[in-house]
Amino acid sequence: MKISKKDSRFKRKVRIRKKINGSQDRPRLVVFRSNRHIYAQIVNDETSRTLVAFSSQNLEGESRLNLETSKNVGKMIAEKAMNQNIDTVVFDRNGYYYHGRVKALADGAREMGLKF
Repeated sequence: MKISKKDSRFKRKVRIRKKINGSQDRPRLVVFRSNRHIYAQIVNDETSRTLVAFSSQNLEGESRLNLETSKNVGKMIAEKAMNQNIDTVVFDRNGYYYHGRVKALADGAREMGLKF
């Protein structure tokens, strides 16, 4: 029986989530990537609360999803986090490989001063 891409990603996701956890001091920056958009949210796992969320749907004037759009989402999530005095996070790539749009989002967040 062949394992699908979705199942493989889910297995990677579970392995990652065993090791990382968001706290009040270091919340978790979660990335979700779809075919049309990229989403990022900062989560405190102790209280199960989403502190900050942003996606490519919120960007005005950008219709294409590419590396530049992903980088802008990273910058905006970092800016919103800084406004709420969050400067250090744990990066959760959510089972996706760390390249392409996921890496661009992380680089954009680092550019704006978010530490992880």
